[in-house]
Amino acid sequence: MDQSELQQHAHNIRVNIIREVYAGKSGHPGGSLSAADLLTVLYFNVMDINKDNVGTIDRDRFVLSKGHAAPLLYAVLAEKGFLPEEELLTIRHLHSRLQGHPDMNDLDGIDMSTGSLGQGVAAAVGMALANRLDKNDHRIYTLLGDGECEEGEVWEAAMAAAHYKLDNLCAIIDNNGLQIDGKVSDVIGPEPFAPKFAAFGWNTIEIDGHNYDEIQKAFDAAKACKGKPTCIIAHTIKGKGVSYMENQVGWHGKAPNEEQYHEAMRELGVEKA
Repeated sequence: MDQSELQQHAHNIRVNIIREVYAGKSGHPGGSLSAADLLTVLYFNVMDINKDNVGTIDRDRFVLSKGHAAPLLYAVLAEKGFLPEEELLTIRHLHSRLQGHPDMNDLDGIDMSTGSLGQGVAAAVGMALANRLDKNDHRIYTLLGDGECEEGEVWEAAMAAAHYKLDNLCAIIDNNGLQIDGKVSDVIGPEPFAPKFAAFGWNTIEIDGHNYDEIQKAFDAAKACKGKPTCIIAHTIKGKGVSYMENQVGWHGKAPNEEQYHEAMRELGVEKA
């Protein structure tokens, strides 16, 4: 798929993220918007996953370790045709399949129930090891937050992945620099990520997380790497695509009001929101 098509998918995904958070009256727009370009390339140009193979073991798998970015995952799955777009507006509603964090029992395409930070990447390591034992050559991808990397379980999982030489595993860090309590560097400051993951035995790649060429090349390099898991450190902008949300920690976890919603829609080129 060429870059213009990818950009259109990413645009649609961003529009639906805003629609979801507004409809649900709560949620996490900032970290959903920051990773939209990453998951667009992953789902439309990299991963082997579609409506026909989603119920089988013969496909790639994705774990949203930063489970609070559920609006992003739901928007991506809708864009791929896994659920009707209008269902996105039921997010966080009673009896909806789309809750504030992903539930693997409710929707095809969700491979792990996540939300407790650090656990998703550990589950992804287990999936990658299981694939190796089963001689299944499909790959496992997981998206982490940079603030999430303050959790010790992330580093236990990183140590295990390198020990088992899980070259079928690719972790992506959404390095937008902000978390709920402020700047990541002010809270605990887990950076620099590349030398730390390299010291644990990982192949590391640093990219601009909004540059489609760099994203694609990073995923290609991860596939080509043998004997090591790969960590892609993607430098992103929290709230990317909506100017008043960009680099604003206050948009980590809140919904826009009506005026802000319509302003975001105008910025995204949607006339009738």
